Amino acid sequence: MIIDKESDLTDAVLAEMARIEAPRLRQIMTLAVRHLHAFVREAQLTEAEFQQACATIARLGQMTNASHNEVVLAAGSLGISSLVCLLNNGDQGRRETTANLLGPFWREGAPLTPDGGSIVRSPTPGAPLFVTGRVCDLQGQAVAGAQVDVWHSSSEGYYENQDPEQADMNLRGRFVTDGEGRFRLRTIKPVGYPIPVGGPVGSLVKAAGRHNMRPAHLHFMICKEGFKTQFSQVYASDDPNLDSDVQFAVTRRLIGQMQVHEHEAAPAPDVQGPWHSLAFEFVIEAGVSTLPRPPITGKSESPRPSLDILERR
Repeated sequence: MIIDKESDLTDAVLAEMARIEAPRLRQIMTLAVRHLHAFVREAQLTEAEFQQACATIARLGQMTNASHNEVVLAAGSLGISSLVCLLNNGDQGRRETTANLLGPFWREGAPLTPDGGSIVRSPTPGAPLFVTGRVCDLQGQAVAGAQVDVWHSSSEGYYENQDPEQADMNLRGRFVTDGEGRFRLRTIKPVGYPIPVGGPVGSLVKAAGRHNMRPAHLHFMICKEGFKTQFSQVYASDDPNLDSDVQFAVTRRLIGQMQVHEHEAAPAPDVQGPWHSLAFEFVIEAGVSTLPRPPITGKSESPRPSLDILERR
């Protein structure tokens, strides 16, 4: 179609999208063209702004490597990751869910760890934390034999893939639920941390006058044949940034109570002084069990990055 005026352009592109044979891809691309063209018209996007947008998208890809995923970070910082999650879980967003973001730091192949075992694999400061989890179905029945992948950052705010000073797979482990759907593990209490701000995501966060903090949390991924794989994050109830998470990921259902114990004996004899506990129940839905593509695949060999903290205006 030869274009006579700008209003012809969208129809021309949509006519070509209609040629796509795969129904779902045709639907997605048709909607993408309509909304993108409408955005350009409503924003009255200038040529310079368009060129800057293209450069930003290219930079997102250029900054994504084996140990860092700027694209996933961007999707979270715009609330897109959370929206996709909530629309695809909990009966398409009609009820609460323990599903949450996968995040940019999951690595495949964490060590299978005995029930109650520790995922602290190199000297890592932090208050001892003992976690008891339970996995059940929508009817409240225990799900036995589910594989639970667990990972979180250090008390300094680094995931092990970012930090050459941590052992490979430190603060990562896989567990299997028992006949009552339970699993137990030992780790350290996580702290909130800033997302990296050296790329396009940081520029956007700065422009909005936002801080770049994530509230303290632990990640879980639960897999069992016959159930949809669930990603989850459980957030510490005492974190000051619960209501301003830079990734828009905190839901009320996922706020966990990390109890402090000052005068009780810990579950491990080597623990002296205060320790923390967390008990949490995950509800998974029937579906197809598939693993996601890992957002990262290796450990950085560079010095660990600086953790720059932005103040919220």
